[in-house]
Amino acid sequence: MTSDEKVNELRKVREQTRLGGGRARIEKQHASGKLTARERIDLLLDAGTFQEVDAFVVHQATRFGMDKNKPMGDGVVTGFGKVDGRLVYVFAQDFTVFGGSLGLAHAAKICKIMDLALKNGAPVIGLNDSGGARIQEGVDALGGYAEIFWRNTVSSGVIPQISAILGPCAGGAVYSPAITDFIIMADKTAHMFITGPDVIKTVTGEEVDFETLGGAHTHNEKSGVAHFRSDDEEDALFTIRRLLSYLPSNNGQRPPLVEARPPAPGAADELAKIVPADPNKPYDIKDVISRVVDQDSFLEVHADYAKNIVVGFARLDGQAVGVVGNQPKVLAGVLDIAASVKAGRFVRFCDAFNIPLVTFVDVPGFLPGTDQEFRGIIRQGAKLLYAYCEATVPKLTVITRKAYGGAYDVMSSKHVRADYNAAWPGAEIAVMGPEGAVNILYRQELKEAADPAAKRREVVEDYREHFANPYVAAEKGYVDDVIEPQETRAKLIANLEACLAKEEPRPWRKHGNIPL
Repeated sequence: MTSDEKVNELRKVREQTRLGGGRARIEKQHASGKLTARERIDLLLDAGTFQEVDAFVVHQATRFGMDKNKPMGDGVVTGFGKVDGRLVYVFAQDFTVFGGSLGLAHAAKICKIMDLALKNGAPVIGLNDSGGARIQEGVDALGGYAEIFWRNTVSSGVIPQISAILGPCAGGAVYSPAITDFIIMADKTAHMFITGPDVIKTVTGEEVDFETLGGAHTHNEKSGVAHFRSDDEEDALFTIRRLLSYLPSNNGQRPPLVEARPPAPGAADELAKIVPADPNKPYDIKDVISRVVDQDSFLEVHADYAKNIVVGFARLDGQAVGVVGNQPKVLAGVLDIAASVKAGRFVRFCDAFNIPLVTFVDVPGFLPGTDQEFRGIIRQGAKLLYAYCEATVPKLTVITRKAYGGAYDVMSSKHVRADYNAAWPGAEIAVMGPEGAVNILYRQELKEAADPAAKRREVVEDYREHFANPYVAAEKGYVDDVIEPQETRAKLIANLEACLAKEEPRPWRKHGNIPL
């Protein structure tokens, strides 16, 4: 065979590899509303940057007729490329080949990419679309999953790991995305579950469809497994690109710095009008966030889950920051189990990747009740407390209104080593709200008063004036400054700049023991 013939042969093999399971199966993939693995990679990465690895790998299984069916690539496309000019590693499962099922060779390809990503300090992105473990390969498939899980765990906090669920993801396959930092699910076509509807019906008698059991709405709204719900695959891939723009490539770098985009003119003056004079009236904390951070820079995470707390990424004078804020319009912004876990995980991610934290506080306390107590609000709430205490990145806190009880301590208070703590003039910082406090402090007086209602108004106002205000905390140095709302952005930018080179050494330890 001549040299030209060998090159032509290579080209034919490459073309065969690009077809995956063949044109008929590609057409079926498109008919089901899904893109192919290669189409997804092309949309995710900068044009022309993808470099494939292991395109010619085939499985080595021989039983159940597998020796007669050895498609190249073995159902997963792996390699590296660039997003906004920055190196990323990617694997995309190919549902047109064995339903994207995972066998030993398939897993080995993913593991190689994960090893390269860790070695070279770059994010790894998994585009999941798989029927699960390849039954024909038995325990080899299970071993392949475990090898991936191990690498997910070793890479955690070292390089960003992002999972997009763009088709089925069932059984053991779900645990790799679960360990990664963020999960994006495409609406209607993505499903995640440990056991499918048929098995559930057989074992428990429950009847449930795929979408209700493990669709994008379920995992974004009810379980909290997923962090983003996208309208379709293109939107999911765009979300990954946008998410990466806030993140460093690894834990040894700082997040990318971009040109600052101040909020719209007049935004600062509007801040003073957002918080109602009535301390019991709700407002949207996102109206505060959007007027403080760079224009159009807020990317909310877990937007549909535990809505009583808001978390997400934004930019402050071009610097990426993680934002946490109690949401007064949902459950009065109270901390419950779901909110504590949601925010705690986000805080820990930001700390792992050198992303400063900005916290907006308006919290009446932890949610009372037997349901919360029986489900472990003490242990679960401690996760958020642990996360803030553990974090050594710059921590900036603004109390916009209420900061009561233990929730005041938890929400990035000075006592858990926040670097800058400010309060707006109307802030109420106290062990509990005035109404509850006077029930304890003035119980007897209220009983004996000729006009209990008038007496209550009097003592509530007295308590608010002498205890539930920012100046008591400011006198003790627990609040660094009491500021006008319109000063918030400028104050945060100045203090963030001062803290960027912050060093906060801690005692050596193998790892802490967060109350899981």
